[in-house]
Amino acid sequence: MEEIYKSFDLDAIDLKLLDAMQTDASLSNQALAERVHVSPPTCLRRVKRLHDAGLIERQIALLNPDKLAAVTGHGLTAIVEITLDRQGAEQLEAFETRVAADEAVQQCYRVSPGPDFVLVVHVADMPRYLALAQRLFTSDANVRNVKAFFAVKRAKFEPKVLLAG
Repeated sequence: MEEIYKSFDLDAIDLKLLDAMQTDASLSNQALAERVHVSPPTCLRRVKRLHDAGLIERQIALLNPDKLAAVTGHGLTAIVEITLDRQGAEQLEAFETRVAADEAVQQCYRVSPGPDFVLVVHVADMPRYLALAQRLFTSDANVRNVKAFFAVKRAKFEPKVLLAG
């Protein structure tokens, strides 16, 4: 897959397709083609090429947490800074693998400087956050410091990658 990245050229139409799909991936091929001003067969072929190259990782539905709250409850979102005691490549990889496999971890970033990782986690309530902290942080002797920030309001959420062009 890495070979494709090195030899893959994106033109203005590819960038328009990627941008439009980030805004609304549910568009039909016909609507997408109209939006970027190409024929439907050209659009279909290019989108398939973008998928095959791995530039489009997956297509998902973004749910509205405020509207879901009436049914499921708001839950608890925390931004968690993690500092490991030992930061060797093996220890960093082991921690990253463990937290990335946990369903409650929505995002995991290895960062520098400062903490080693920043996580975004979502759980139903504080007892479930405590269980997550025990499972992922406390039981690991290599975790030196955990600093959690609990979200009281989400002002913006935009998973869009900015594209030049």
